This record gives sequence, C-alpha cells and structure tokens, in this order.
Amino acid sequence: MQEGVFIEKPYQFVAPITAAWPLKSLLKLGLHKYLMRRQGIVCCDVRHADRLKQSVARGHGVMLTPNHPRTSDPTVMCELIAATGIPFYTMASWHLFNQSARETFAIRAMGGFSVNREGLDKTSVDFAIKALQNAERPLLIFPEGTTSRTNDQLMALMDGPAFIATTAAKRRAKNDQGKVVVHPIGIRYVFQGDLVAACDPVLTQIEQTLTWRPEPDAPLVDRIIKVGDALLRLKELQYGILPDNQLTLKQRQNNLVNRLLCPLEEEWLGAPSEVGIAIRIKNLRVKIFPDLSLNKLPPAERKRRWRQLEDTYLAQQVDCYPEQYLAEHPSVDRILETVEKFEEDLTDRCRIHKPMRVIIDVGEAIEVSPERVRGAKTHPLTEKIKSRLESKLDELQPESWQFKG
Repeated sequence: MQEGVFIEKPYQFVAPITAAWPLKSLLKLGLHKYLMRRQGIVCCDVRHADRLKQSVARGHGVMLTPNHPRTSDPTVMCELIAATGIPFYTMASWHLFNQSARETFAIRAMGGFSVNREGLDKTSVDFAIKALQNAERPLLIFPEGTTSRTNDQLMALMDGPAFIATTAAKRRAKNDQGKVVVHPIGIRYVFQGDLVAACDPVLTQIEQTLTWRPEPDAPLVDRIIKVGDALLRLKELQYGILPDNQLTLKQRQNNLVNRLLCPLEEEWLGAPSEVGIAIRIKNLRVKIFPDLSLNKLPPAERKRRWRQLEDTYLAQQVDCYPEQYLAEHPSVDRILETVEKFEEDLTDRCRIHKPMRVIIDVGEAIEVSPERVRGAKTHPLTEKIKSRLESKLDELQPESWQFKG
C-alpha cells in the first residue's frame, strides 16, 4: 500500500491561496514545466481552450472534470491555466498537503484545497459549491477520485462532482445568478520512446522476483499477459481462492475483490454491498479509518485496521486492470501503462519513462440542471460526464501508435 495515502492525524481543511501573485510567479518561473520534465513529459498540446474561455466570459459557474490516468495530471492541468490565463480551484486529497511545506505551498498557490477522502468533509464540499455559485474560478475535480493509469478507459465516476454542480446550479438559479456548466476534459499521454527498451527492465525484475528465467526474446504482449496472470494467481492463492481456468479475467477479479471486501462489509456495514467497487471501498474506509487518525486505538486493533485498509487498497488495485485491455487494442501506451502498473502495484514506485507527450482536450460545456434528482441509482449528470469523457477518450485513442512487435 502506497506510503502517505492515509495520514494518522486528525483531518484539518487546507484552503487555497486566493492571491494571484503566487500562481503567476510559479508559472513565470516554469515550476509546472519543471515538474512535468521530472515525469518525463517533454511537450503539451492544449486543444479547444476557447471553450473554457467562452464559459468564463459568459459568467457561468464552471466545473472541469478530467479523466485521471497519471499522478502528474494536476501539474499538467497548469498548462491549461497558462494557455487561457484563467486560474482554477482544484480539489485535492488531504494526504498531498502532508508531504512537505514546499509542496503544500505549491499546491495551494495553484488553487488546491483539501478534501478528506476517508470521511465526510462538509467544509471542502461547501467551499466547492460556493466557488461554483459565485463563479470565482473554474473548479477542477477528478471524478474518478483516484489515478487509473489507463489512458483509454475510465474507472467508475463518483457522484460527488454532480452533487456539487447541481447544488451550485440550484443556488444560482434561485438568486438569478446564471448557469453552471461542466467541461469534461480528456487527458492523454503518448509515449514517444522505445517501448521494448522501457518495458524489458521492469518485466525482467518481476520475472526474477517470481524466480523465473527472464524471457527478453518472447513476444512482449505474451510476456506481459503471462506475468499478469502469475501475479493474480499469487493473490488468489494468498486469499484461499483455488485456480479455475474456466473463469474470465473479470470473473477472477470479482472473486478476489469480493473475498477481500465482503468480510469487511459484514463487519462494518452489516452486509455485503451491491454498489460499484469504488463506492464499496469508500464506504468501508469511512468506517475503518477515522479512529486510526485520532491515534487512540490499542496496538492490536490499530494493526488489524491497517490490514483491513491494505485489503481495500488491494481490491482497488485489482479493479484497475480492464479486461481485454491489451487484446482489443495493443497500442504502445496501453502496453506501457500495464507494465508501469505492475511495477507500481508491486513496489509502490514506478520508474519514469520518457519522452512523453501529453494532450489536454477541453470538451464542450454541459449545462447543469438545477432540478433535484430523486431515486436515480446514478446521478444523471454523472452519466453525462461519463459519456462525454468516454467519447473524448475514443477521439484521442488514435494518437497512440499501434505496437507492431
């Protein structure tokens, strides 16, 4: 489980720096470009920035909802700020504000404010709603809630952004302040280096860890699938799931996720849940983590809960591998993403592969209805954002080179 994702101290809301000069100074100094270069990103292509400019010029409350394929996404979005001259507010996980004073200042200067992902954060939600209602700045929220490391496919979207946008739209309509709109944004990374040279050291290290003889001459995709199957089988065996070659990858993933989450749901929620995996994990963490953050639990109970959080993290990892992702479209970027995810899941670290080009494509505005939604399993606005994002990712898919190896 990645270090620093859960912070063992009481949550405190961290507000953004609203003065303009810190952000202008950071952009002028090129801090975001420096951070991008550290991630192997050599150039950025911003498309349809005029759509955002038009919405802001019309006085709308504006929400931006990008996909979230890499941890560098918030830094990359500064390129849209530079292209438009329009600063954002950005909702960011609280753990990011607990790394160093320098990083906290940079995040706040870029409009970042904290959200407690493991609790009910009324302060953060209220700040987001008021920012939209008053059209102070566009509000940037990653609706997947966590990094997916998949350029072409979305994880399940959270309903929180739709709730915030709808609430702000209702208040604006009541006060005759105008509209709230959402701009889905497609972010796509394109690897421009030697794919085999990038993947081979990672796969060799994993194969050696598995006590295998490395197979550098094997077809790359076959090698990746073989390693992925072995890693999943090891986890199945660890949790007492017997191998069954008749099951599809998705069925095996669901079996493992349920083995991890169902006992926790019975303990903390009373019964296993039928909602999406991302929501199941959030519901569990809201119950398990708060007492840990207060640091008042006996050592044995503290250790037990950390193990439970590790199980939720593993469930999240398992769910992030789309079925047939390499078989249906073996592009350079899908292959690299998969190998990077293997390394990240095994070691909590991922080496930088460069050079990387990134595309930011601003979608057309979705007007937010102020009407309250009752009884819907998923918020209609969430479905609209998902549909638009999926279409945008499909549009950007041809940017990746097809692997011919």
